[in-house]
Amino acid sequence: MPRAGLTTDRLVAAAADMADEAGYENVTLSALARRFGVKDASLYAHVRGLRDLRTRMALLAGGEMIDRIAAAVDGRSGRDALAAFAGAYREYALTRPGRYAATQLPLDQALVTDSPALRRTAEITYGMLRSYGLEEPDLTDAVRLLRSTLHGYCALESAGAFGDPRDLGASWDRAVEALHVALVNWPREQLR
Repeated sequence: MPRAGLTTDRLVAAAADMADEAGYENVTLSALARRFGVKDASLYAHVRGLRDLRTRMALLAGGEMIDRIAAAVDGRSGRDALAAFAGAYREYALTRPGRYAATQLPLDQALVTDSPALRRTAEITYGMLRSYGLEEPDLTDAVRLLRSTLHGYCALESAGAFGDPRDLGASWDRAVEALHVALVNWPREQLR
C-alpha cells in the first residue's frame, strides 16, 4: 500500500478533523489508517501509539484555541478582556468539539513546560486575570474558577443539557458578568 505522503503533522491534523466530525472518542489508529488507506502499522513511523496521537492533538488544539483567545483579548483588560476571552473559548469549544475535547487531556507537566502553546495559554490567562489585581495564590484559584466555569458551561451546552427555553447566549453573558463580579470582589487570601 502507498504511504499516502504520511507525516506526523498530516496525521495529527487528520485526527483532529476526525475528532470534530465523529467525536474525540472515535479517533483510533485503525480509523486514522483507514482514512489514509494504509495499514495501522504505517502510522507507527509517525506516532508512538494512540496516547501519543492524542497528546499531539491536544497540543495542536491548545495552540489553535489560544491563538483565537489571544486575538480576541489583544488590547483589552478587565471586563472587556474577560468577555473576549470567554467568547473565543466558547466559540472554539462549540465549533471544534473534537479538538476541544482533546484540550481536556491531562498532560505530563514536563510536556506542558516544554510546549510554547501551553506556556502561551498560561501567560495569556494569567495576564488577563492579573488585570483584576490578583496575585498568587489567588491567581491560581481564579484560573481554576475561570476554567471550570467556562468548561462546565460549554460541556453542558454541547450535550444539550440546558432544557429551559431561555436563550443560551443570554445565560452565557450573565455567567461571564458573574465571573467579572467575582473577580472584582475576590476574597484575597491573607499571606501567613
